[in-house]
Amino acid sequence: MTDSSAIKGGQPNEPGTAEKSVSRRSLLRIIGTLAGSTAMYSAMTEMGFAQESGYAGPPKLSAPPPGTSVLILGAGIAGMVAALELRDAGYKVQILEYQSRPGGRNWSLYGGDSFVELGGAKQEVKFDPGQYLNPGPSRLPYHHYGILHYADRLNVAVEPFTQVNYNAYVHNTEANGGKPKRYREVQADFHGHVAELLGKSIKQSALDQDVTKEDREILLEALRGWGALDNNMKYVKGRATSNRRGPVVDDGGGVNSLPTYSEPDTLSTVLNSNMWRSIGESHEYEMQTSIFQPKGGMGQIGVAFGRELAALIKYNCKVIDIHQDDHGVTATYVDSRTGGPPRKASADWCICTIPATILSQLPMNVSAKKKAAINGVKYTARVRIGLQMKRRFWERDERIYGGLTYTNQPNAVIGYPMSDYFSKGKGTLLGADVFGMDALNFTAKPPEQRIADALEYGEKIHPGQYKSNYECGVAIAWHRVPWMLGGNSNWSEDDRAVYYDDLCALDGRIVLAGEHASRIPGWQEGAVTSVTDAITRLHAKVMGG
Repeated sequence: MTDSSAIKGGQPNEPGTAEKSVSRRSLLRIIGTLAGSTAMYSAMTEMGFAQESGYAGPPKLSAPPPGTSVLILGAGIAGMVAALELRDAGYKVQILEYQSRPGGRNWSLYGGDSFVELGGAKQEVKFDPGQYLNPGPSRLPYHHYGILHYADRLNVAVEPFTQVNYNAYVHNTEANGGKPKRYREVQADFHGHVAELLGKSIKQSALDQDVTKEDREILLEALRGWGALDNNMKYVKGRATSNRRGPVVDDGGGVNSLPTYSEPDTLSTVLNSNMWRSIGESHEYEMQTSIFQPKGGMGQIGVAFGRELAALIKYNCKVIDIHQDDHGVTATYVDSRTGGPPRKASADWCICTIPATILSQLPMNVSAKKKAAINGVKYTARVRIGLQMKRRFWERDERIYGGLTYTNQPNAVIGYPMSDYFSKGKGTLLGADVFGMDALNFTAKPPEQRIADALEYGEKIHPGQYKSNYECGVAIAWHRVPWMLGGNSNWSEDDRAVYYDDLCALDGRIVLAGEHASRIPGWQEGAVTSVTDAITRLHAKVMGG
């Protein structure tokens, strides 16, 4: 991700260079505002302003003093990366994990699985073999080098994840008669009208007096291509616009093979539909292709880590107290299924990856600043719903292969399976991916009603298909998952300024790690980069640094 601080003016102005320097900033601002961050990031890269991931490979750790031990709390991605690297460096490692499986939020649900949320509602997953839902992370962006490194190291097979499908839908209940429009139509019309308006401004020299004549000519030519404008810089019905938004009838062969061009919506219709809001997400850095997913579910990464570290992980351990002194760290825990008498695990050092939502409730003798930082981390409410359909109607009838449909309804997103294309069998949709207040409203109802609501919303986008093809489903509310109590950390810049450094700092013999202790919240890459930094600093202290 980038922010304005990454866009610098370069060297101090020299005679004759001020105009060109301002022109670059102006163009970046224009491109970023109108074309989205994808285009702006590309331009920044060309100008030398953008940087890629800070992950530089696994930590390079020398051998520690013989017998040095580390206790890791949590077998999510951060905890298992730490265990793998510290084990290989020669440390004695033990992991305590609340659940009976590895992975944490790296989780896939398959038929036969079950779980109980806060309040006691139990869901039995009844998906057919080969069907699954990723209730947590689902994407592996190409520039998330850390998590991709471990997927490769553990021989986890990956396949493409389709973020943008131009044939999927954008839906707004208050526009287009409540009917969905193809993503490509919405994007083409928005880009086309914006390009036409900007072209008029450039011709009238009303855009930015600091942009040079040469730059204006280049930008006009770029806008003509970007917006599919005609030779008069107009966004009008014709081959160019239909090549973007799709024709009513495609080109054919033989007699009567001429296409029928589609009619663009007017600028007023485009703007007032608010559908343009949905096309911006795909421009974000983390959503840019190429993106990948593990074959068979994101949880395959957690499973592979679990196999590699089987001898080091102790499952079903609910930590109830963490205590450190000058000699080491002791975690007190009970069986997360049956309770029973408390037990203890001790080591010289501790890496704690327990989410702050849970950690804030545990006794732990750390500094006041560390406690305040843990208490200061906010988390999102989030719901994901999986719906198994007996027929892949989105492919068979609507030619939608993978990707996402966006709606202004509370279910927010429909995600289509991104493998087994053209299969004559069943398929499982992501029927909702809900954040914030909508997620809280969803979970005011029992799981079966959440699913019923998702079916109602989906029926408005795929009428006559959604309910009739539905077989079974599951609804995960992350803020009601006992070992998580939230979707992911949700930092504001103000909170980061106050708490972030204290959260990440080594406190005696304890260091925290996880996506909440990163600047990539909600992504597995955040967990990897966070714990790579944490174990590097911990190792330096062990070695007397």
